[in-house]
Amino acid sequence: MNADRLIALDRAHLWHPYTQQATAPAPVPIASGQGAWLQGMDGRRYLDLIASWWVAIHGHAHPVIARAIAEQATQLEQVIFTGFTHEPAVRLAEELLKYLPEGLTRFFFSDDGSTAVEVAMKMACHYWRNAGQERGRFLVFEKGYHGDTVGAMSASRSSGFFEGYGRMLFAVDTLPFPATWEGDETVEAKENQSLAALDRYLEAHGTECAAMLVEPLIQGAGGMRICRPGFLAAVAARLQAAGVLLIVDEVMTGFGRCGTLFACEKAGIAPDLICLSKGLTGGFLPMALTVCREKIYAAFLGATFDRALAHGHSFTANALGCAAALASLGLFESERTLERIAAIETVHRERLRGLGGAVESPRVLGVVAAFELALPDRGYGSSFTPRLIRFFLERGMIIRPLGAVIYLIPPYCISQKELHQGWDAIHEAVDFFSNH
Repeated sequence: MNADRLIALDRAHLWHPYTQQATAPAPVPIASGQGAWLQGMDGRRYLDLIASWWVAIHGHAHPVIARAIAEQATQLEQVIFTGFTHEPAVRLAEELLKYLPEGLTRFFFSDDGSTAVEVAMKMACHYWRNAGQERGRFLVFEKGYHGDTVGAMSASRSSGFFEGYGRMLFAVDTLPFPATWEGDETVEAKENQSLAALDRYLEAHGTECAAMLVEPLIQGAGGMRICRPGFLAAVAARLQAAGVLLIVDEVMTGFGRCGTLFACEKAGIAPDLICLSKGLTGGFLPMALTVCREKIYAAFLGATFDRALAHGHSFTANALGCAAALASLGLFESERTLERIAAIETVHRERLRGLGGAVESPRVLGVVAAFELALPDRGYGSSFTPRLIRFFLERGMIIRPLGAVIYLIPPYCISQKELHQGWDAIHEAVDFFSNH
């Protein structure tokens, strides 16, 4: 099929995510990917500086992961996971136990990050019910984003993405998030304000709250907003003292993004539940995990079904996804991935300093670098966003700003030369949009 026919059929029949189809330009037809690059059907190459919505952590078409999937496909592609099990799922849990925060021992498979969060919220509510308590409140940070299913949307209500679905959502309680950046002299005051608000909330509603749901260290879709590890540790300590469950949403931050395999490690916390997806399979297949403490799992055991977790997916623990995840996890050791991440962070800091006062709120953590342009229209639906996307595409770069926030989350395989190419385009964009 040639590119023109592909685009015509796409326009006639497909509906793309987070896209206003009436005004969006024609999608770019991609033929293949290799490493940090994607190649269009017209032969043009694009440097993928956002790991294709944060999933392709090792780059595209990694041969180790591709081979693992192919080999697994000749043995077992899928089996119902109610009443059955298989080696790839068991091995994946066994391997992840080596790296996850202490105490997270029970693995529940689902399909994507949003459903991992949904499962965690259901687990939290049902856990308290099985313990003889009715706790229906959830606590989140403002501007947090946890996914697009109803429970996850409810927890993400303050993100601004879901105003059209208000009647579908249930209420959540919200705390201020002490977003910080390089040279931020107000960070301690913001942290103290947030912790004081948490103390007041726990005193008033601690016995009603099922759990607090947080994105550790980085709020992704909310604008790559960063908090300090010590602040997150203080939040976790308060929740533990109050007997409120902590759900950590590591869908974006997990598998190396913050410089450690999990952001929890950098903050030194061990939550009650953790949600994983995106980089779990190296970007090859959709899969998610909700991992919880043994005490939560144990609360669901009993003689009657009403105590059991009533949740499941047709492709639960898909064997191909498990094989991909095992291969992806193995690459962290064989390719010394955390060292690569440290090198990426060094370049980020160097090039971000070069922008000086031309940008606002510069921040770096692991492979994530972000800053804000001083634009008059800064929201997610900003009129500048399509202009910025087009500016980068014309230069062969895939960068998708969040309103006025320009960010990079490159795949770990990116070379120093390729990363500098991306930063050269960013410096050019800052110069251009600051003067137009």
